[in-house]
Amino acid sequence: MRLAMLSYHTCPLATLGGKDTGGMNVYVRDLSRELGRRGLQLDVFTRSQDQHQPHVKEDLGYGNRVIHIPAGPEVPLPKDILYTHVPEFVGGVREFARAQNVTYDLIHSHYWLSGVAARSLRAAWGAPFVQMFHTLGHMKNRVAQSPTEREGDLRIRVETDLLRDADRLIAATPAELAQLQWLYRADISRVTVIPPGVDLAHFYPRPAAEARARLGMDPNVHLLLFVGRIEPLKGIETLFQAVARLRDRGVCDHERTCVAVVGGNPDADDSAGDLSTEMARLKALRADLNIADLVTFLGAQDQDALPDYYAAAEAVIMPSHYESFGMVALEAMACGTPVIASEVGGLAYLVRDGETGFHVPDRDPETLADRMCAILTNPALRRSLGEQAARHAQAYSWTLIAERILEVYDQVLDPRRRPQPA
Repeated sequence: MRLAMLSYHTCPLATLGGKDTGGMNVYVRDLSRELGRRGLQLDVFTRSQDQHQPHVKEDLGYGNRVIHIPAGPEVPLPKDILYTHVPEFVGGVREFARAQNVTYDLIHSHYWLSGVAARSLRAAWGAPFVQMFHTLGHMKNRVAQSPTEREGDLRIRVETDLLRDADRLIAATPAELAQLQWLYRADISRVTVIPPGVDLAHFYPRPAAEARARLGMDPNVHLLLFVGRIEPLKGIETLFQAVARLRDRGVCDHERTCVAVVGGNPDADDSAGDLSTEMARLKALRADLNIADLVTFLGAQDQDALPDYYAAAEAVIMPSHYESFGMVALEAMACGTPVIASEVGGLAYLVRDGETGFHVPDRDPETLADRMCAILTNPALRRSLGEQAARHAQAYSWTLIAERILEVYDQVLDPRRRPQPA
């Protein structure tokens, strides 16, 4: 089997923490590597955003490639502009396949923009396509707090069409499956629920003291950690409000506690776009709450450094308003770090309340402060939650998850292998 993996709007090799780089990038990269380990031949196609980067990279190993296809200006572009360049991207993918004399048996597309490309490539190649959305426009609109955070009608319409047109769909959680049925009226008989995996050779428990030493951290300071994109959807303001409450209770001060935000570019020009605007808003909120001595912005970090940050932390905080799954939570748990997360979307399924961390209501800084206080003041609780988190993460090994993905591929290519309804 030869597979064409589509990640049109963002490269799986990009540095994490940017405006469009996060869990989906990790998913595409790590799934591709695991499939490569199993002998599957694949190419990941993405739109070129930097003319100075090689258009073909073999960083995935196993002879598999990431191929950057020029489509429009080779710079980051807004999603509505990206949509207009999909036909050019499709043409570039087809030309690459012709020049290389490569035939693809199956297409696996990620995010709605990639689905548009996959639909055209299926018509050209006759190869079926499997679609994953990773996030849903309807869900983002349900939690949007301003018009600028809302997704347009185009995305909703395209997602609805793709639910009908794709040969098979994969949802990350039962929550996403329910959302597809409830909000999109999807035929869920064509949807398979398979969670993302985690690279247990990279994310595993390690001594906190050693991790802190590698990071140059004071071994006596308690670290609370946020990792993710800097955008309103992530609910970072709730974390800041909870930190202010802890300070007011006398639970934390700058000599004993550090709250680190990993993601974004804290030095970016405030006029550079939505990402910088959100960073500027959070910096202003940090000042208004008088917690600048407690909260530090570390910017985007290399994936290789993340295990040390997770291991060094007392807890990872995910106060998101919406998460389709929550890759950061899974990585943190695999490192033996408890997670305090909003009880929304995939986080409600991934994090087990009172076992691997805690659930808190969305936009509830008081309850979040209570749970953070419990972990900061009870080392035995923190150890127990962390040990159980690491055990729970074993079920999400890419070895196990890729096997389930391959079953879907086989069923799409050979309908006789599909399970029959009872």
